[in-house]
Amino acid sequence: MLVSTVLSAGMNFMYNVHVAQKLGPSEFGHVATALTLLLLSTSVMLSFQIVCAKFVARNETSSAKAGVFHALMSRAWKVSILVGLGLVLLSKPLTRFLHFPSVWIVVLMAVAIAFYIPVGVKRGGFQGTCSFPLLATNFTLESAVKLILAFALVWKFGAIGAVVAIAASEVAAFVLPRVDPMLRQPGTDFVRAGSREGVQAIVFFVGQAIIMNIDLLLVKHYFPSYEAGQYAAVALVGRVLFYASWAVIHAMFPIAAQNGEGKPSRAVLAVPLALVGSIFLGFLVVLSIAPGTVMKTLFGPGFEQAEPLLALYATGTAAYAIAVVLMAYEMAHRIANTGWLQIVFACLLITGIALFHHSLRQVIVVLITLMCALLLAVSLPFLRAHARRVHPAAQETA
Repeated sequence: MLVSTVLSAGMNFMYNVHVAQKLGPSEFGHVATALTLLLLSTSVMLSFQIVCAKFVARNETSSAKAGVFHALMSRAWKVSILVGLGLVLLSKPLTRFLHFPSVWIVVLMAVAIAFYIPVGVKRGGFQGTCSFPLLATNFTLESAVKLILAFALVWKFGAIGAVVAIAASEVAAFVLPRVDPMLRQPGTDFVRAGSREGVQAIVFFVGQAIIMNIDLLLVKHYFPSYEAGQYAAVALVGRVLFYASWAVIHAMFPIAAQNGEGKPSRAVLAVPLALVGSIFLGFLVVLSIAPGTVMKTLFGPGFEQAEPLLALYATGTAAYAIAVVLMAYEMAHRIANTGWLQIVFACLLITGIALFHHSLRQVIVVLITLMCALLLAVSLPFLRAHARRVHPAAQETA
């Protein structure tokens, strides 16, 4: 999973690099913001994925697993159609707010989202049956289609061609590869997801989608297109690092869930934390070895001015990624209490950027301050649990 997700992230990165080099900062800002609209819908897509993975794993018979899959796929299509229609109806005001050159950018993203949400159920089916090769293939196919079509279309159609590539990649991810035949059979009675767990998943991923994407949308609104494009390139690097760390979480979640409720395993948690930390530490080492060349080398002329922002943005993303590992581990054991904090911090992030956006650096300082505070907050339950294990006698006396 780690290798395939890094490959997928690499192709996504190549897509953005190609688009940035061909279009320049201003036009690249339009494409990156369009992609952000899709990523905001990950709050819905990943909610379906995490619930599907959890309950496919918990049901013992193949027919019950299929029942979970079919029920959630039906719901996902209903939600995706409603979200897509909503975007089409709001396409004109969104185009004005985000300074898009054409309303078709929003319409194409509505099509992409209509397929993207059901992809979450499909990936949840792969994940819940531990079909990691199929899950890895799905991630890789999505990225490959987007990259190939970008090379074919951007040179002639510009930003619209890049957005068409995004929409086509989500259609491909829904179609291929097919799920295990076990999940395609008619379903029977199964252990259903409780409302509490559904709410946990929605809260968790709504907070995550806002935190990971709202800064780019606000920068696109508050800053000129040229600066917004530079910020989008910096945010892209942070996203690549964050979603590479999600490979670790994908593998950890079903293992932690199968351990049963309320039976935490320090090994299951320690390994993902070490891997995620290593991913970000390695990137910071690369920046220290080759300062001043990353942005210009990758994205071309016009982006080098954003180079000093990379280390700051990566630090904030690292703090958030580690916090997400802790929250996902809690949710796997049905003891998720800290996921609600994401909503609070998402609101604080929106407020902070709305108040403090004198420069791009100031926006990132707001981001990194709030992400470090979030990490501290979600760490407290684990620190208290560790203290109880180390000093049980003192806790009982107190």
